[in-house]
Amino acid sequence: MREFIEAGRIVNIHGIKGAVKAESWCDNPAVLKNMNRIFLKSCENGSVYVEKKVITASVIGEFVIMRLEGVSSPEQASALKNVVFFVHRDDIPVDDGSVLIDDIKDLPVIDSDTGRTYGFLHDVVKIGGRDLYEINCEGKPVLLPAVREFIKKIDVGRGIFISPIEGFFDED
Repeated sequence: MREFIEAGRIVNIHGIKGAVKAESWCDNPAVLKNMNRIFLKSCENGSVYVEKKVITASVIGEFVIMRLEGVSSPEQASALKNVVFFVHRDDIPVDDGSVLIDDIKDLPVIDSDTGRTYGFLHDVVKIGGRDLYEINCEGKPVLLPAVREFIKKIDVGRGIFISPIEGFFDED
């Protein structure tokens, strides 16, 4: 499991004091708003993460406005435009019974009754406010609603166990 997880992207500056406008990739922008720190990849060494303390953060619509330590001018904030930032996995609140999307990507998607592997989870996408599991089935993407009726169990060590309706996956 990765220590640092992509959490969003800085999309613009905000105001004249160096605040940045960030697109949140968390379930809810409030999750990002409550982070005390974010991490940026080092320009010199892309495998090193540099911590930036979050001085203030607020949610405006779907975005988070943040003031970051060491960023106090529009010019400094502008230099961060389009930069993807990360959070430390230990900083992310995870409810009991929940998992991080990052931890289930690439897991096999398995029929809970027959044991058949349909493919591997490629991504989780939101369409119409609902999560859909994008499953790579032999190179073809299939979208499965991430609802209790279909998703029976998630075991980050073994796979995602599902119970699809008949005919959902093309039969061989």
